[in-house]
Amino acid sequence: MKAFVTGGTGFIGSHLVEALINSPEYNEVRCLVRSSEKWLRGMTFKTIGGDLNDLKALGKGLENVDVLFHIAAIVKAPSKKEFTQANVDATENLVRLAQKKGVKNIVVLSSLAAAGPSNGTPKRENEPMNPVSMYGESKKEMEARIKAAAKKNDSIKIIRPPAVYGPREDQIYSFFKACAKGICPIVGDGNNPRVSMVYVSDLVDGILRAANKTDEGVHTYFISGEGTHSWNDIRAITSKVLGKKTIPLKIKPKLVKKAAGLIENVASLFGIYPVINKEKANELILEWTCSSKKAEKELDYQSKVSLSEGISRTIHWYKMHNWL
Repeated sequence: MKAFVTGGTGFIGSHLVEALINSPEYNEVRCLVRSSEKWLRGMTFKTIGGDLNDLKALGKGLENVDVLFHIAAIVKAPSKKEFTQANVDATENLVRLAQKKGVKNIVVLSSLAAAGPSNGTPKRENEPMNPVSMYGESKKEMEARIKAAAKKNDSIKIIRPPAVYGPREDQIYSFFKACAKGICPIVGDGNNPRVSMVYVSDLVDGILRAANKTDEGVHTYFISGEGTHSWNDIRAITSKVLGKKTIPLKIKPKLVKKAAGLIENVASLFGIYPVINKEKANELILEWTCSSKKAEKELDYQSKVSLSEGISRTIHWYKMHNWL
């Protein structure tokens, strides 16, 4: 089969491309590359030069393709307009172009952020969607546009992961970086709020399984790791892997918002939009858990990497590449 991947140069996308190249089911992998190949350097794939606004490049990438994997997105931006253009409009245009090219098997990466926070019980796919950030809103709208655009014979799978971690990840990385310096920042008391997490190879496995499900219609799946976790659990595992004690820096939720606002204001003076911003603060103080039961039943998905194993592999990679 032939695959076309958007977002292949990023964290999740590069792991997906690697898996596709190594899979006997795919004999050609095409990747949309805007400028730098980044994590794809050294891999064997067909480069499609361009971005999500380049219809000619997208058309070339989709020609005679069996599966479209749409992974590209922006996760931080100062305005709703930017999120809408990149995550909503671009996705709808890509899906409609894929339909014109006869591509019926489409897998799109969404996010738990689209569904919104949980409240004591892990989120399920059939629950109301209540995002709390512009990013989450854009992913919710993206899903709505996909459903509106879907045609009778299409098989579109929407994947909603929770927090994704692993080698090459550069946002949750800041948590591990702080721990390596002996400080472990925790929102709340450490026991609550709880979070779901998924190691990147498990997410990729879920994405590939979704591609193999060719039933007509639009199908949505949470792909998560085992159970849910407290930040105390995460700190304990991280400290053990690092081989050093970490001092928990417990931050009250209301202080998170104040600190994020200050960071964002200072960063704006330098023309930067920081990872820790007011939007992100809205998410950090809430519970983010989800259930993979539907994926287990319909895709035969099972997470294989435990939290302790995943954190160990991740920290080892950071050290190998001098990130820690």
